[in-house]
Amino acid sequence: MGGLHADDSTLACWRAHDPAIESAAHLLEELTEGSLPQAFAAGAQSHPQSTLAVGDDEYTLAELLETAGRWASALVADGVVAGRPVILRAAPSGAWLCAYLGLLTVGAPIVLASSALTAPEFRVIVDSSGAELAITDGAAPGGIPQVALASLANAARSSSPTTGSGPDAGDVALIAFTSGTTGAPKGVPLTHSMLLSSIRGVMRAWRWSADDRLVHALPLYHQHGLGAIHATLIAGSSARVLATFDPRTLVDTIRTERATVLFAVPTIYQRLVDLPGNVAAELASLRLATSGSAPLSEALFERIQERLGLTPVERYGLTESGLDVSNLYDGPRRPGVVGYPLPGVEMRLADAEGRDVAPGDDGEIVLRGPQVFSGYLNDPDATKQAFFNDNWFRTGDLGQITGDGALIITGRRKEIIVSGGMNVSPREVEEVLAGHPAVKEAAVAGLPDPYWGEAVAAWVVLRSDIDSAELTAYCRERLMSFKCPKKITLVDSLPRTSMGKVQRNQLKSLV
Repeated sequence: MGGLHADDSTLACWRAHDPAIESAAHLLEELTEGSLPQAFAAGAQSHPQSTLAVGDDEYTLAELLETAGRWASALVADGVVAGRPVILRAAPSGAWLCAYLGLLTVGAPIVLASSALTAPEFRVIVDSSGAELAITDGAAPGGIPQVALASLANAARSSSPTTGSGPDAGDVALIAFTSGTTGAPKGVPLTHSMLLSSIRGVMRAWRWSADDRLVHALPLYHQHGLGAIHATLIAGSSARVLATFDPRTLVDTIRTERATVLFAVPTIYQRLVDLPGNVAAELASLRLATSGSAPLSEALFERIQERLGLTPVERYGLTESGLDVSNLYDGPRRPGVVGYPLPGVEMRLADAEGRDVAPGDDGEIVLRGPQVFSGYLNDPDATKQAFFNDNWFRTGDLGQITGDGALIITGRRKEIIVSGGMNVSPREVEEVLAGHPAVKEAAVAGLPDPYWGEAVAAWVVLRSDIDSAELTAYCRERLMSFKCPKKITLVDSLPRTSMGKVQRNQLKSLV
């Protein structure tokens, strides 16, 4: 999105994160240099004996570098071509990691998909991305040619590492998907330089080094968990990613690995603080525990301090712009405050016309920098609506700046529900409910929840008798579990404006 245009206050924020920053121009060069495979290779060559484990599979970085080259050759033999999107739909494993790195090496844009996607959801991803091949670890919805991870693994064992030149910094590395208020998933092409800019800024701010050992249990099809993998490989550090989340297993792994870094979301912390015993002693090796993807309540923030002996570093980011804002590593951490723009990120608060709001006023958070995407895939109208002039990306989130310049998230212009760190479009759930023959109309919104942050809730007007349990089962056949309503309230009518629009702010009073 062009060069950095940092004013004095922005540069001061960057230097608060990392005092070694010389200038905006020098920082831009460092953040955007090279491609992901080049950055990963440099980390492996500097620290070949560091290890990365996913599930039960563990590799040294030297082994992983060679293995990625073999997988790239096997992928090319199976018809994978640079620049042509490929869906990767599998559970976390060593094979998943090798396929991911192999696809990056070939230069094929990767469309990450959850194994929990229903057939209609998967079809939307296929059609929107233009992918003509899916790599899977088992039965997957049809409609697209598929290659099994196991067969690729067998082919890779007898393949020679690829000798291709690999992708350029400006090539698309990932096509991520995010749901807007319309409910239609939108493709977000992310280049190598965008992804590198985002994670390198975080690494500078959080003092990431080859001595770190990361543990997390986050999904790898989501950028939160994936970014941790990127940082590990770039730094030449070590990591263990758990294939599934269990609070006791996570704590045991942190203790035995003597982990220094934990990536988590509020729902994970909620489970950890409820564990019995002296959990804080077991987590004593951690120097950094981060929280993101959903708001962290003040009550949970305080329980984390009391029960776990940790003061989490909250951060803020989006699919379209990566990691953007974080509390200072060496500074105060206050509940509800997400901090300052990370190195390379320009941020301001704007009104509906794109003008700066007055100090102390709420405004829409708008972002600019090398980490910000250029536009939605094949959707020029949505792209136009997503940007103000001069490439300022409209996040749809509302914020306020504290007296010391830190960002507080005060609300969302968009109606997206964030449940357990995952985005849920109300419109998508409403359309599924409305598809049931007994349903006349439905409205969906988020309710505050101590575990999920927000719980998906539905208010339904019936045309014939049915109970809420049957509606819940109906949704589970058509939506991933985190999108399904956790509470369904049957009502006689929905509150509406004079123009017929559902008044979502009044729904909660009907519970």
